[in-house]
Amino acid sequence: MFGFSIPDIITLCVYFALILGIGVWSYTKIRSQEDFLLGGRQFGKFFSTFASFGQSTSADGPAGVSTTVYTNGASGIWSSLLMLFVTPLFWITAPWLRRMRIQSMGDFYVERYGSKSMAAVYALIATIGMAGLLSVGFLAVAKTAKGMTPKDYSELSVVEQQEYQLAEEMHELEAIDPQFLTTQEQERLIELHRIRPDNLFSHVDERVLVWLMCAALLVYSVLGGLTAAFYTDVLQGICIIALSVMLLPFAWGEINALYGGEGILQAFTHMHDRLPESFFEVLGSPEVVDFTWYYILTAAVVSGVTVVTQPNQLVTSGAAKDESSARIGFVSGTLLKRILTVFWGIFALSAVMLFSNEVTNPDYVWGMASLKLLGPLNMGLVGLMLACMIAALMSTADCLIITVSGLVLRSLYTPLFPGKSEQHYIWVGRAVGVVFILTTAWVSLQFDQILEVLKFVWEFFVIFASAFWLGLKWRKAKRVGAWASIVFAFGFFYFLPLLAPTLFPSLRESPAMHAQTASRILEHEYTAKEIDVERREQQIELWNTRGREAGIQKPEPLELGDPIQRTHIVPARGIFWSKGLKLDEDGNTYGGGYLYLEMVLLDAVGVPLETFPYAMNESIRTWIRLLTPFLILVGYSLWTRSVPTKNGSAFFLKMRVAVQSGNREEDEARLAEAYQNPASTESSLLFPNSGWEFYRWSRFDRVGFALCLLLVPLVIGLLYLGITIGS
Repeated sequence: MFGFSIPDIITLCVYFALILGIGVWSYTKIRSQEDFLLGGRQFGKFFSTFASFGQSTSADGPAGVSTTVYTNGASGIWSSLLMLFVTPLFWITAPWLRRMRIQSMGDFYVERYGSKSMAAVYALIATIGMAGLLSVGFLAVAKTAKGMTPKDYSELSVVEQQEYQLAEEMHELEAIDPQFLTTQEQERLIELHRIRPDNLFSHVDERVLVWLMCAALLVYSVLGGLTAAFYTDVLQGICIIALSVMLLPFAWGEINALYGGEGILQAFTHMHDRLPESFFEVLGSPEVVDFTWYYILTAAVVSGVTVVTQPNQLVTSGAAKDESSARIGFVSGTLLKRILTVFWGIFALSAVMLFSNEVTNPDYVWGMASLKLLGPLNMGLVGLMLACMIAALMSTADCLIITVSGLVLRSLYTPLFPGKSEQHYIWVGRAVGVVFILTTAWVSLQFDQILEVLKFVWEFFVIFASAFWLGLKWRKAKRVGAWASIVFAFGFFYFLPLLAPTLFPSLRESPAMHAQTASRILEHEYTAKEIDVERREQQIELWNTRGREAGIQKPEPLELGDPIQRTHIVPARGIFWSKGLKLDEDGNTYGGGYLYLEMVLLDAVGVPLETFPYAMNESIRTWIRLLTPFLILVGYSLWTRSVPTKNGSAFFLKMRVAVQSGNREEDEARLAEAYQNPASTESSLLFPNSGWEFYRWSRFDRVGFALCLLLVPLVIGLLYLGITIGS
C-alpha cells in the first residue's frame, strides 16, 4: 500500500495514535495562556533536555547532513555542526531567557524599550523566519518518504519515463572524465544540469504526506499546547536517537557482505580503501575548498549571536521551572544533537559506498538507504524510520507553532483586543497556530531542495540582533537607536535587495552585476586507493575510444599506494546575487535570487572582490550584516543626549533576580523585595558603576561553562575518530 509493507503501515498508525492521544489528554489540562504557551513553567531538567533537543533537531538534520556529506565528503558535516562552537554560550543565555519571566519574545521589546509597535514588527518578521525554518523540515520528510517508496520503471507514466531517461543520460555524461567529453556533450550536460531531471518517482504524493502531517500537528500541538509538545518531545527524542544509529550497523554489514570480512573495523577499512582520500578531510577538502576555517569561524559567530534572538529559544528555556533546569536542559539537548550529527555524517560516508550508482539526487539518500537496508527484513523498520523522521519534524514544529501563537497573540492581537477572557485568547492562539502551520506547509511545497530555504533563513535574525543583545546588557541602548538598527537591517539587507530587481529587471541582465570570483586550479597529492585505480582504468578505456583521436595524452596505469596528483577546479562564482549567476532558456546570463547591496557598495569604492576567494567574500558580507546594526545602535545612543536611566528600572531589576525554584509565590516575593530596595541587587553586578548589566559568576556558573568548553573538542575528537578509524 503506497509503496509500504503492512508492518510499515501498522508502525506508522501506532505512532500517530500515540501522539494524537497525548494531544487530546493535554487539551484537558489547559486553563490559562501560560498553560498553553509555556506549559505552566513546570518542566525540570529531563523534559527541558528533550524539548531543547527536539526544537533544535528537525527532519532536515539527518537528511541535510546526509545530503552535504554524500556530495562533499566529511567536510559537508559542517553544514550542521557549526553551532557546536557556540554551544557553551547557551550555558550563559538560557538562564537569562528564563529570568525574563515573559510569555513570548515580543514581550521583551515592550518591557525593555516600551514599544508595542516594535514587538509587533518583531512578531511579523520572526514569524516569517520560523515559517522558513519549519518548511525545510516538511521538505526533508517528503524527500525521505519519496526515497522509501520508489516506483519500478514499468509503473512510470510516459512523462515520468521521459524524465527518467534524461536523468540516466545526465548520469552517464557525469561519469565520463570531462576532458574526454566532446563540445556537444559538454553543452548537453550543461543543459541537463539546468533541467535537473529526476530518476526517482514515488508511490507517495509529497503533498498528501505534508497535509497529513499538518493534520496530526494541528490536533496534538494546537489543541494540547506546550504541554503536549514537551511530552511528545520525549517520545520523539527517543525516536530521533533511534534513527541516528539504526542504519549504521545495517550499512556496515552490507559493506562487508559486498567486499568481504566482518565487523565495524573491517567496514571502515573498506570505506578508506575504496573512497577517495579527499572524502575524509574534515577541513580544507578540495571538494568544498571554500569552506575555510575563517568562513567556519564567521558562520559560528553569526549563528551564535542570532540564534538566541529567535523566538523559539525563549519557549524551551522559559518553560523550565527554574534557571538550573533551563540551562542544563538547553545545553544537554543541543550537545546531544551535535553528537548525533557525527553519526549522521558517518552514515552518509557509508551510503556513498553503497548507493553512489543508484542515487542521483542526494536528497533521497536517507530514504533510499532505509528502504534498501531495512526493507528486506519486513519487520516494519522502514515505517519506523519514517515515523522517526516525522518525529524529528514534529518535535521542532510543535515548539515553533506555540512560539508563533504566543508572538502573534501577545504582540499583535491582545494590544488590539484587550480585556478578553483567558479562553478567548487561548482559542485565538490556536487559530494562529492553524494558519501558521498551513502556510508553512504550503511554502514547503514551493521548493525542490532541502537546503534552498536555509540559505535565506540562516542570517535572517541579524535584523533584531543588536536591539536584543544591547537592550539586554547595555542600559544606554535607546529605543530610537534600536528602531534605526532594525529598519536599516531589514530594509538594506532584505527589502531593497528584493524590491530593486523587481522594479528594475535590467539589473539582473546588466554585465556590471555579473562580476565573479576568479576560477582557481588546485593541486592535491593523495595515495591511490582502489577507487582511484578503477577510475584510472576507466580513463584509459575512454582514451582508447575517445582520447586517441582527440590528441589527448594517454593516462599512465596506476597501482595501489602510488602517489596521485589530483587537480580540482574551483569554479568562478557570482558576487552580487544570493543564488549566483544562472542561464535562461536562451543561454543568457542573469542574476538569481536577491541582490547583495553591501557587496555592490564595496565594489563601487574599489574593494577588489573579484580577486578574493568566494569564502572570503561570503565572510566579509556576513560580518557586515552582523556588525552594522550594532554600530548604528551604539552610535545613535552615544551621539544623542543621554537621558538618565534609573539603576532600579523594573526590567533590569527583574533580570538581576535569579529564578531559583518553581515556587511562583517565592519568586514574586523576591522580585517585590528587589523593587522596594534596588540597591540590594547591585551586588550581583560585575561592573555596578557602569552602564553594563554583566552578572557575577557563581562557582556553578564557572564549572558548568568550563565543562561546556571541554565538550567542544571532545565532539570534534569523536568526529575525527569516526572518519579515521580503519584508515
